[in-house]
Amino acid sequence: MSFPVTESPISAAPHQANPSGLAAITTLGCKINSFESAAMAQDLERDQWSLVDPTEFADVYVINSCTVTAEADRQTRQAVRRALRQNPKAHVIVTGCYAQNQADACAEIPGVSLVLGNDHKFAVAKFVRNLKKSVQVPEAVIQIDRLTGLPPALLEGFESRSRAFVQVQQGCDQSCTFCVIHRARGQSWSFDEAHILRQVRNFVSGGFSEVVICGVDLGSYESPGFEDGSQLPLASLLKKIADIPGAFRIRLSSVDPVHLTDDLVAVLSDSERFCPYLHVSIQSGSTLILKRMKRRYDREFLIDRLESARQHINGLVLGADVMAGFPTESEQDFADTVDVIDRAQVIYPHVFSFSARPGTPAARIPRQVPKEERRRRAATLRTVGEANRRLALRRMIGS
Repeated sequence: MSFPVTESPISAAPHQANPSGLAAITTLGCKINSFESAAMAQDLERDQWSLVDPTEFADVYVINSCTVTAEADRQTRQAVRRALRQNPKAHVIVTGCYAQNQADACAEIPGVSLVLGNDHKFAVAKFVRNLKKSVQVPEAVIQIDRLTGLPPALLEGFESRSRAFVQVQQGCDQSCTFCVIHRARGQSWSFDEAHILRQVRNFVSGGFSEVVICGVDLGSYESPGFEDGSQLPLASLLKKIADIPGAFRIRLSSVDPVHLTDDLVAVLSDSERFCPYLHVSIQSGSTLILKRMKRRYDREFLIDRLESARQHINGLVLGADVMAGFPTESEQDFADTVDVIDRAQVIYPHVFSFSARPGTPAARIPRQVPKEERRRRAATLRTVGEANRRLALRRMIGS
């Protein structure tokens, strides 16, 4: 899992008067949400809406939510309140993973007009039209789908950015004991290869200098012809993307350690197209905790894959998702995690303090680590990452 909670607005170039009105989109969470927010923005613009920054007055505010932690849920509620301060009469739409998993909770947020699931978000303009036609009622309307994210039409671009995101995979077949994202995103499935390559070509021809290949469980990408499991299909896809003509570089959003296969590492090391950066979903360095998390690897496998990547990819910089204070995590378990972060020279650790998500097995484990201890361990991991970063920067001086 890799879902850093960030907030980013989507806004267009200086807007002209459009008959539909003004709309603003706030994106919380991962790169998948950024990709999907761009799809919603395109849908609204084609329906003659002018996009503005979420800090400005708008007729409609769309909050593309995350639910990876309780803090992410809180940020959604905060974004709703912030929108209504700009325009108390605005329609506020909540979509994304928080909406998909806890629609009723989203509908109860004061001021929310509509709650959309992860499929319906791609038809946001249609739902906004329906809202404008209807008489406003106190209760929010809920539109939740059973599926979790159809591939949108080809995107024309990401406004005011040189970096574009390309989603190739959706959903997750794993059920990590701390995670609710597999419920919000559904089973793993892959976008059509031809669609992906067309999307990359569109962005490259549009002048984007970097494309970020992303997925909920990116390494689970599948394509016809790889049924025997002898090669990671993602590696083959990346080769084809790298062969597209143009001046651009390729970055991966996040990979699970089990997908750091020899063939993937070889592809990343063989072409200068690829940024020498990997963000790896580590979570813990303790075999016991990894087992209780229901991860697909142990400590020894994790260390082997990280060392292999560092050995073969010249100048590799590592980032990682790491969790502090998973239930039952002892001081020794935590020390094992610190050791992996230090040994692998992870310089960008994205650290989560464990957050008990409703309905997850981890939330029911009796031996919960106290909140203050979770915070202390998280701070320690960040300190280790900062020390690694300073060391890496010193090594670059004069190189």
